[in-house]
Amino acid sequence: MIALGSDHAGFALKETLKAYLKEKGFETYDYGTYDENRCDYPVYSYRVAKAVAEGKADKGILVCGTGVGSSIAANKVNGIRCVCCSDPYSAELSRRHNDSNVLALGSRVIGEELAKMIVDMWLAAEFEGGRHAGRIAMFVDIENGCEPGEK
Repeated sequence: MIALGSDHAGFALKETLKAYLKEKGFETYDYGTYDENRCDYPVYSYRVAKAVAEGKADKGILVCGTGVGSSIAANKVNGIRCVCCSDPYSAELSRRHNDSNVLALGSRVIGEELAKMIVDMWLAAEFEGGRHAGRIAMFVDIENGCEPGEK
């Protein structure tokens, strides 16, 4: 299950990606917004991030004007590793090396076809573990208010 969310600026691209993911056989849940009326992205970023953190969704995709604000908001939720991407390579490595679980995209930065390519690469990539697993543990240390590597 992929949780989706956007603000008004990202609404159209979110709808495009929702249809695209459905065509590819993915189950999605839309946490809003549901139209292009002005709204605040932290609301929808939180809903998507919370769903992923609680295991209601495997991954999340957020869309706002740049992707930056949505990623900042999502990363405030413990257990979330949200990456704002504008290219497929960064999206792929964010999964392989950082085990990202939420992807943020900027509708004013990238077009529909590039967004689809980024989503495809992000969803196809798997976490490599190994030396990267220790870094993920350090992220958890930081979430818990500790110096990375300090228990």
